[in-house]
Amino acid sequence: MASHRSSPRLRPLLAALAAVFGLQFTAACAQAPTEPAAVALSAELRTPPALLLAKVLGPGVEVTQYLVSEKFDGVRAHWDGEHLRFRSGAEVHAPGWFLARLPQQALDGELWLGRGRFDALSAIVRKDVPLDDEWRQLSYLIYELPGAPGTFADRAGQIRAVVAGAGGAPLVAVEQRRLGSRAELQRQFDEVVRAGGEGLMLHLAEAPYLTGRSEVLLKLKPLDDAEAVVLQHLPGKGKYSGMLGALRVRTPDGRVFTLGTGYTDALRANPPPIGATVTYTHRGLTSKGLPRFASFLRVQDDQLH
Repeated sequence: MASHRSSPRLRPLLAALAAVFGLQFTAACAQAPTEPAAVALSAELRTPPALLLAKVLGPGVEVTQYLVSEKFDGVRAHWDGEHLRFRSGAEVHAPGWFLARLPQQALDGELWLGRGRFDALSAIVRKDVPLDDEWRQLSYLIYELPGAPGTFADRAGQIRAVVAGAGGAPLVAVEQRRLGSRAELQRQFDEVVRAGGEGLMLHLAEAPYLTGRSEVLLKLKPLDDAEAVVLQHLPGKGKYSGMLGALRVRTPDGRVFTLGTGYTDALRANPPPIGATVTYTHRGLTSKGLPRFASFLRVQDDQLH
């Protein structure tokens, strides 16, 4: 069967014929009519969904105005009623039976395998061909309903109803609690961290649905974390000769620094590509605004595709 595309050798002839008949010829005329729509759909799926992002809990926050939940070390996933996508916009290749259990209601949450199991989880959800036995181990923890009306406290109740209506697994409604004081918050935080959890999230109870980085959502962790873009691979020395020594990275506000610790040997042999976004931990900022004791944590999970 002949191709819908014209040969490059024929295009000058087609253009000449078009000129004779007073028509306009473009290379786009030679494309299959279905291709532009397919390209547009692909681009749409790559567009990052608008999500709410957390700031760090500060000392002056009145915590009694917030609903508190555990901060899960999972892979964030956004469901729009048809497609399950990573934070980057790339599609999650989940099994059909998993997607069939999700409601038409838009959902925001995290795919989760358990405390301390992020690496295993990331390996599962990054596969182009999902394995049923692996996906049956996962939960989809729901903590927001994108675009839903009312306050966050209202939406937390709606989440429980949505999960119940979907028959539960793999959906789980994240528990949200009100705490009476900073001391109670600290006790809850210590308990979660001792059990292997990552920390706590605080969501302003009266907040409408918002996107972007906002103080309506706060995080409390043993270490601060942040993201930066990889600018350069710096070579290693000694036993790391011929491997990665450090990453030169840039923060969202334009500050550049060297991220030199936290790498496994496997990562030093196959470092994150230039332009990738990485997460690092740190203990506050220096007087120049640079992270103190910065250590590599991971490549942003949805950029490993």
